[in-house]
Amino acid sequence: MIKRTLFPELQRRMFQGKAILLMGSRQVGKTTLAHSLLAEFNEPVLEFNGDEPDTRELLANTTSARLKALTGKYKIIFIDEAQRIENIGLTLKLFTDQLPHVQVIATGSSSFDLANKINEPLTGRKFEYELYPLSFVEMAEHHGYLAEKRQLPQRLVYGYYPEVVARTGSGDSAQILKLLAGSYLYKDLLSLDGIRKPQLLDKLVKAIALQLGSEVSFNELAQLIDTNAHTVEKYIDLLEKAYVLFRLPAFSNNARNEIKKGRKIYFYDNGIRNALIGNLNPLEQRTDAGALWENFLISERMKYLAYQQDLLFTRRYFWRTTQQQEVDYLEDRGGKLYAWEFKWNPKAKVKFPLTFTNAYPDCITGRVDPNNFDTFIGLTE
Repeated sequence: MIKRTLFPELQRRMFQGKAILLMGSRQVGKTTLAHSLLAEFNEPVLEFNGDEPDTRELLANTTSARLKALTGKYKIIFIDEAQRIENIGLTLKLFTDQLPHVQVIATGSSSFDLANKINEPLTGRKFEYELYPLSFVEMAEHHGYLAEKRQLPQRLVYGYYPEVVARTGSGDSAQILKLLAGSYLYKDLLSLDGIRKPQLLDKLVKAIALQLGSEVSFNELAQLIDTNAHTVEKYIDLLEKAYVLFRLPAFSNNARNEIKKGRKIYFYDNGIRNALIGNLNPLEQRTDAGALWENFLISERMKYLAYQQDLLFTRRYFWRTTQQQEVDYLEDRGGKLYAWEFKWNPKAKVKFPLTFTNAYPDCITGRVDPNNFDTFIGLTE
């Protein structure tokens, strides 16, 4: 079994009087991680699955007396797909308030659904974590750095979803990705938020995928897919909350000609992006290798920062001027700036714009290429 980076953190948080919430997209391994965590404790576990109608009826609009009767002598309660249970936040609140000796673990596949139902009732009563697809770091620790680095061209195309990784070389990866991409868009988004125009959503996500690594304009996307900017922004917000993609804002602090309201959009997983545009060609046959490398690095860096508790408040950006001078990626850690340029070709030269270095002389700059990326994504210090 591939050990997940979050495992020690979850283990540390057990039996501290708070619910543990594990969120992320479908098929990233939330249930597997929860079960491996529970196996570490010599306690019987009472499990519920929110996909089952009787579970939803049992745990929705419940009372503390009913929960005490249900729980009995169990010390651990595991609720999978918790977002499907009505008023799950209030139910979890009753567990933590009325049964403080019981450890509740709940998973949810759609952050906008689960979070909206739990945040207010569970204020101060939860430890909340997000699980992402497998990372390069996790795979390198599983079967060795060299073995995983040899797979890098494959990962840039097919990504890191556990089932895809498990079927590497089997010929099934393309079909699995197609199913995953459909689950993303049509099972989560359409059913949970009632989006009435699936064709529009499909056009939007494909248009964004084709602009990978480029600054995007809501107005231009709206014109491209024949809708309005408000709808585009709403759908992008939902896609982000459903762990399909995420935004990287523009950084601006000093120079007058800096872009202040721009954004780039990246995908949580390269394989999903490539499946959405129907292009799983090998890396050497592609014209978007640089964009795939950029998406890979930024998503891997995001995983690293999310799993390191001391780096959770790092803010992430890109930088560009109206004259199209650009820096690929910036981080602000408590006012200290760090900037990187990404190059798929290790021989390509990197030069940071003078406008940037003059405006931010104390910024620490660097390059990331296939020869040194392991430090950037957290494998080595």
